[in-house]
Amino acid sequence: MKTTFQSRFGREEWLQPYTDKTLEKLPGEGVKRLDVISPAFSVDCLETLEEISEQCLETFLDAGGEAFNYIPCLNDSPCTLR
Repeated sequence: MKTTFQSRFGREEWLQPYTDKTLEKLPGEGVKRLDVISPAFSVDCLETLEEISEQCLETFLDAGGEAFNYIPCLNDSPCTLR
């Protein structure tokens, strides 16, 4: 399990390791299948969720990954409790 940080802006240094840079390296380290969750973005930050589920998928596959499984956040579907 790895923790990475998303949402850096411009050239300013941000919390590391960066998500995109990590995804570029993982296939070279033998990681070909990846499950991704974003527990810190369970309620808002829809732009970041889109970056992770779409742009990160492309980054990982372009780097040689074979399977990228984005696990949706907690509020992804309507409540079904009665």
